[in-house]
Amino acid sequence: MEYDFSEDVAKIWPTLLFMAGFVVVVGALLLVLDVLPRWGRGKERLQAMGFLGPALVLVCLGLVYPLIRTVYLSFFNAEGDTFIGVDNYSWIFTNDDTLLMLRNTLLWVVCVPLLSTAFGLTYAVLVDKARGEGIAKSLIFMPMAISLVGASIIWKFIYAYRDPGVEQIGLLNQVLVWLGFEPQQFLSNSPGNTFFMIIMLIWIQAGFSMVILSAAIKSIPAEIVEAARLDGANPWQMFWRVTMPSIRPAVVVVVVTITIATLKVFDIVRTSTGGQFKSSVLALEMYNQAFRSYDSGKGSALAVLLFVLVVPIVIYQVRQLRHRTEVR
Repeated sequence: MEYDFSEDVAKIWPTLLFMAGFVVVVGALLLVLDVLPRWGRGKERLQAMGFLGPALVLVCLGLVYPLIRTVYLSFFNAEGDTFIGVDNYSWIFTNDDTLLMLRNTLLWVVCVPLLSTAFGLTYAVLVDKARGEGIAKSLIFMPMAISLVGASIIWKFIYAYRDPGVEQIGLLNQVLVWLGFEPQQFLSNSPGNTFFMIIMLIWIQAGFSMVILSAAIKSIPAEIVEAARLDGANPWQMFWRVTMPSIRPAVVVVVVTITIATLKVFDIVRTSTGGQFKSSVLALEMYNQAFRSYDSGKGSALAVLLFVLVVPIVIYQVRQLRHRTEVR
């Protein structure tokens, strides 16, 4: 029996037409931008608008319009056809389950950035100029190369639980059995399961923190280090009075970057517990409401809340970078 390609062609034909149209538009735009400078002076604005125009259109279509649409839907019911005011936002801050979800999100935001930065800074200081520094940094940074889903699966095997008396396949429970303790359901018992999942993200982000802070430590002028040593500063004083003040901007960047990533955490919780056992977080709850419960109103309200929480952090980061640029 011969395979009939007609059905497949019918399916991909709109995509091919879109790609062809995209190539034509981009080609025509590049042609115009190439011709404009030859028309004489005073065409720089048109040329700039020609380059920025497509990007602005895509930003509006991909970011601005969805943002406005999401804010709009957050004031409507699940079907999006009845205006209910701020009821969806009231639900977020009065429902017991969502309050627990917000508490879990707060724990993630407090623990992950601080501990990831602390461990990364410790690694950076310990391996700086040590023998085998490159190998050590590679091993510490390696978790960053793993997807969050892959890392979650690895840790699920570490936390895996079987009934007492049965051979354990989870590393941590097997260690507990060797020590004479009962195996524990690490991912099923609240609130401990949240902290055990937090460990996964710390394990991943500590490598990122280490790389950034290690580079900052190496950029400290040698004259400052030598002067501190000549003044008789011990290692502890060197760290707090020389290293930390010198790398403070890098520490701020690391903390802010990890905080933004933590606010949006989804993969780890979705893979590890699915939000069960009182372990849900903001991004996962937004997904569940919008795509599993088909409640566009509550899902949009949670998305707006997440946006509101992220934007001040981004603004702070931009202001810090602008300040550092002006100082230089």
